[in-house]
Amino acid sequence: MAVLPVLTWPDPRLRQPAQPVEGFGGELAELVGHLWDTLRAGPPGSVGLAAPQVGHALRVALVDCGAARRPVPNHGPLVLVNPEILSWEGLAVGREGCLSVPDLTGRVVRAEAVEVEALDERGRRRRYRFRGFEARVVQHEVDHLDGLLFLDRLVSRRADLRPRGGDGRR
Repeated sequence: MAVLPVLTWPDPRLRQPAQPVEGFGGELAELVGHLWDTLRAGPPGSVGLAAPQVGHALRVALVDCGAARRPVPNHGPLVLVNPEILSWEGLAVGREGCLSVPDLTGRVVRAEAVEVEALDERGRRRRYRFRGFEARVVQHEVDHLDGLLFLDRLVSRRADLRPRGGDGRR
């Protein structure tokens, strides 16, 4: 597999909604492998990556909150293909960063819990209930699939956008 270059803001490809995955064969498996290599090569604490961030406009996202700097409850490494948020509850403000916006972090309002339906890399339908930090990461990655960045969801662009502290965390 290979580490792919990560697109950075303001690259217009980051603003394009991704297309649903229709085929579950070797090409998808290869892309998923490249995405894992790219995520793992990122800064320590990187916990998610979406295919559009590496120039592939497909609805594929990785989430691995086990890679977070502080232990958090999580489902382990996940591949989410064509994910759909079915429901959400609660709201919480938290600081986010992004591999595609490497120099900034910002405070963003997200649901505290989400229920998501997605396919895995083999095309099997899965349903997950995410809470806390893992729910935040999943919402962040689904936003990438919809052509959105955390910058679009800032509580206050003037007060809450800050230079990254160098830890690479979301």
